Amino acid sequence: MIYLASRSPRRLELLAQLGIECRLLLDDDESRAESLEAALSGETPASYVQRVAMAKTQAALHRLAASGLPAAVLLCADTTVAVGNTILGKPQDAADAARMLRLLSGRSHKVLSAVVVATASRSRLLTGMQVSRVRFSRLKTPQIEAYIATGEPFGKAGAYAIQGRAAGFIRTIDGSHSGIMGLPLFETAQLLRKAGYSFPTLP
Repeated sequence: MIYLASRSPRRLELLAQLGIECRLLLDDDESRAESLEAALSGETPASYVQRVAMAKTQAALHRLAASGLPAAVLLCADTTVAVGNTILGKPQDAADAARMLRLLSGRSHKVLSAVVVATASRSRLLTGMQVSRVRFSRLKTPQIEAYIATGEPFGKAGAYAIQGRAAGFIRTIDGSHSGIMGLPLFETAQLLRKAGYSFPTLP
């Protein structure tokens, strides 16, 4: 068993692919957790995603220490979308989602996923990052409006979900499909092994 400090159902699904049982370790105050995701002025996408993943890890470790729960490996992650150095977080509303999708239309962008794993003893923090490049087809206004009407863009960095209807917009991917979903499994598995986790289904 590992602790997962994430509300993302996609990360749970991805870890389940590797046969990993997770126990969620979440902040009761969702707004406090979301405040960690605010970008700092002048922050690059790589610096941002690594800082946020580490901040989530530190907050989760404090919760774990105060909980009295048994020791186990802890996993945190953060994923962001970027066009150049412009960070595209989760859209605030439909207009914001439309703005992001227009920006992504017909061009390439980066998806950066940072992963932090704390050993069961909390003596080491292991970090990794995966960067993928995604190219969208050119989107017409009716396509953008119809996609937003599904509700899928909300709560997603860059206002889209590759595992959902937005898969029909994507021309090419260079990188990790699971990383674009929110958790790069190859890098995550390597970090978990280094932290001493024994996979039940993988050599």
